[in-house]
Amino acid sequence: MSLSRSAFRTATKLSTRTPATSLLIPRAVASSIQTRSTATSTSNTTSAEAYSLLVAQRKARPIAPHLSIYQPQLTWYMSSANRVTGVMLAGSVYLFGISYAVAPLVGLHVESASIAAAFAALPVAAKFVVKGTLALPFVFHSLNGLRHLTWDTARELTLKGVYRTGYAVLAVTAVSSVYLTFFT
Repeated sequence: MSLSRSAFRTATKLSTRTPATSLLIPRAVASSIQTRSTATSTSNTTSAEAYSLLVAQRKARPIAPHLSIYQPQLTWYMSSANRVTGVMLAGSVYLFGISYAVAPLVGLHVESASIAAAFAALPVAAKFVVKGTLALPFVFHSLNGLRHLTWDTARELTLKGVYRTGYAVLAVTAVSSVYLTFFT
């Protein structure tokens, strides 16, 4: 008889005995052994019954915590802002590129001279809003990119360094954005 067949028979014999009466297993160990009832039966279910059972099981699952339970941190605010400003800048470039390509077909003028003339005709407050809207995400995303390049050189990777560079990016972004908005 092969070794696996004899091991299977021994395991079958041991599993049919109750653990407390088995001489091979001490009572302390026998009390912690899990046993499976052999009286379990299965039944065929319809697709609708299976789906309703699945829905009931999903409702009984614990819900994972949401971001609202975590303490806000500078690192994840800056990471989110970097992604948002990147999407805004890329979207602006794509929008301008598409409008530049489509403008001659619809009779619009999107060359540099017409954009400069349209900007010059805006009220002063509107000029500041446009300049600030363009300057803030550009400066922040550029400086945060330099911060990430610094991390790629394995510098400023301590918690203190990450926060120091984060606050530096925010401060230089604020000063540069104000300068680009009001003094250029």
